[in-house]
Amino acid sequence: MYQTVVKLKKGQGRTLKAGGMWIYDNEIDTITGDFQEGDVVSVWDFDGYCMGCGFLNTRSRIAVRMLSRQKDAVIDQAFLEQRVRDAWEYRRQAVDTSCCRLIFGEADFLPGIVVDKFSDVLVVESLALGIDRWKKVIVEAVKKVLAQEGIVIRGVYERSDAKVRLQEGMERSKGFMGEPFDTKVEIVENGVKYMVDVEDGQKTGFFLDQKGNRAAISRFCRGKRVLDCFTHTGSFALNAGMAGAESVLGVDASALAVEQARENARLNHLEDRVRFQCEDVFELLPRLEQEGQQFDVVILDPPAFTKSRSSVKNAVKGYREINMRGLRLVREGGFLATCSCSHFMDPDLFAKTIREAATGARRRLRQVEFRTQSCDHPILWAADQSYYLKFYIFQVVSER
Repeated sequence: MYQTVVKLKKGQGRTLKAGGMWIYDNEIDTITGDFQEGDVVSVWDFDGYCMGCGFLNTRSRIAVRMLSRQKDAVIDQAFLEQRVRDAWEYRRQAVDTSCCRLIFGEADFLPGIVVDKFSDVLVVESLALGIDRWKKVIVEAVKKVLAQEGIVIRGVYERSDAKVRLQEGMERSKGFMGEPFDTKVEIVENGVKYMVDVEDGQKTGFFLDQKGNRAAISRFCRGKRVLDCFTHTGSFALNAGMAGAESVLGVDASALAVEQARENARLNHLEDRVRFQCEDVFELLPRLEQEGQQFDVVILDPPAFTKSRSSVKNAVKGYREINMRGLRLVREGGFLATCSCSHFMDPDLFAKTIREAATGARRRLRQVEFRTQSCDHPILWAADQSYYLKFYIFQVVSER
């Protein structure tokens, strides 16, 4: 048991007791003992019952991030290495580990850190002060565990450049962890080749969480005309092309992303059937509608329109608008794939928004499938922050 003790107010800690991983600052009654921000502390309920231990950071609204429910847990190198081993063992059984998320923060009981594997390169994102102190230990543990499987890592790159670090009282950080290396990495996912830019690509360089969803939509694309909106580096578009689509148009507002998508199309010899256009999707879709364009498959994979609860109302308007516009471009009997990657856009609200969009577009939907993030991004029940991606496939139908 750690000497510094965080004691909860009476009636607080309900989420923690249900299996959650966070304690907010307004749930804390007292903090006794000397500590530095980021230290491991013991957590007690109001009546003195020990609830485990976690990292403390009073600068953050998330004051404690839990590490263990065990009263006598010791957070050291051996403890963290076991956490890494557990995370790897799960991935080894569940996914293709040539490229995958090896550590997914709270869902792997390592709060605030993400480690992605792209072939023989690791990308690390550290978002919390407590875990930031241990990130090098965790990276070395990952390399050790992988080496025992015969997997040699040639380089590690840190992408701890998200704004959320500022809320933890940390600076944003980006760069090599160890010797420099070529940061353009070729990977293969679902049989599609990609050149991943771990230094300058979005987030950690590539969105691994849609792996299964990209495969799921592919079966509807053979011989079809496909529109992929917010294509980023072209992943859904390229999966459609590899599945035998007649033609694919991928659209993104980022010139850099579009150029990377074109490079990926060339890498897969798909440039004759898969083309990319740099344009704002919200401006393009109304124009396509005016031109009378129709597609067999429309894919909507927008960025998170909200990253806080306070902006959810505006996000709903954005999701409603983009889905209504997208639906109007789907040919009768065709398919719409639509998703939200915002944690704050909960499943019920997202479903309601799509329903309203269908009404506005005068389209009737038949749900084909509902999916979430790839299983290398596991959802830890009661830890809501680990569940964020909602993905629907619909057929657009009418009664005859």
